[in-house]
Parts: sequence; C-alpha cells; structure tokens
Amino acid sequence: MPVDDPHRVVCQLDELLAERGMTLTALAEAVGVSQVNLSVLKNQRAKAIRFSTLTALCDVLGCQPGDLFTVARP
Repeated sequence: MPVDDPHRVVCQLDELLAERGMTLTALAEAVGVSQVNLSVLKNQRAKAIRFSTLTALCDVLGCQPGDLFTVARP
C-alpha cells in the first residue's frame, strides 16, 4: 500500500462506549487525554496512537486492543 493511501484501521470507540454506558467526556477524564483527541480517534481521523494512550483506553474500557480497532477489508 503506498504511503499516501488512507489506512483501513477502524476505531470501535463508539460501540465500546455505548456498551459501557460511558460518555466520551468521562472516558477522556479517566484516561487523562483531551476530549478533542479522543474525538479525533473516534471519528476515524487519527493517524497514530501512543501505546500509553492505547493501554490506558484498554484499562478503562476493560478491553483488548483488538476490541478497540479492526482492519476494514479493501
């Protein structure tokens, strides 16, 4: 895949929040990340995520990275 092609990684944050009855604001506070940054992730606009943020998200949401992200078929 050429470098300028968009990625196919899809964030399932909306689904996980809904399943847990949690708001983006509450998640941002619990993780220690801005709501804006989580919104970028949730709306599929993120280009990268720090492992420390991923770990914190998984800890707070009680999930694994594979629950949070999937790869869409081409």
